[in-house]
Amino acid sequence: MIYIKLIWSYLKIGLFGFGGGYAMLALIEREIVGPGWITEQTFTDIVAISQMTPGPIGINSATYIGYVAPGQYSQAFSSPVFGILGSLICTLVVIIPSFMLVAYTSHLIHRHRDSDVVKGIFTGLRPVVVGLIASAALLLMNSANFGDTGYQIVWSIILCVASFAMVYWLKWHPILIICLAGVAGWLIY
Repeated sequence: MIYIKLIWSYLKIGLFGFGGGYAMLALIEREIVGPGWITEQTFTDIVAISQMTPGPIGINSATYIGYVAPGQYSQAFSSPVFGILGSLICTLVVIIPSFMLVAYTSHLIHRHRDSDVVKGIFTGLRPVVVGLIASAALLLMNSANFGDTGYQIVWSIILCVASFAMVYWLKWHPILIICLAGVAGWLIY
């Protein structure tokens, strides 16, 4: 049944999704798009919506995927009731492992924060998290985000580079960049 499969997938995501939402994207994509529960285009849309709504991207995407996956899996589950049930299940399953791990390890880390072992673990995790975030960036550089035609690809690259420059070098506020990107997308596309 789809709910058992969603529970298993989000249990893995909740247990092994280190480094935050962006670092989890490759794992989420593999677990959710791989079985065919949603398309790559839908996944890209979920990432965009999850970034614009309040809350962590992992939880927002779990809620949305839990809602749409049962209907994509079978027409028998296309009712909103099954979607709401899927949303609740996925959201809880992705939160509970992380909550339990943090509750358990925070006491140990606090007690042993000066330990060379704990310092070594965190020193080893930092570059891995950066690598996972970089893989998320590469994962999102697909035709669903940049378009299929030369016109779309060129404008998408210009918008991507301009957004990066405005945030990184000019230090413009990200909300302003999002608003400007929406207006630019409306005008260009």
